[in-house]
Amino acid sequence: MIKFIRNFVNDEAGASAAEYALILALVGTGIAVAAFQLGGAVSGAMNKATTCINASGNSGSC
Repeated sequence: MIKFIRNFVNDEAGASAAEYALILALVGTGIAVAAFQLGGAVSGAMNKATTCINASGNSGSC
């Protein structure tokens, strides 16, 4: 029984899986934040372009 407990305490096989899960969570969070920021920037640019087109009409200036 003591040998089993020592082996269990010294076993690091699950540590790799936990590290990979943590890395995956961090990368996923980074991608989600970047996508959110990019979406906001694209939305803002499209709104600005729409406003410019609607305001200028046929005058050709914005």
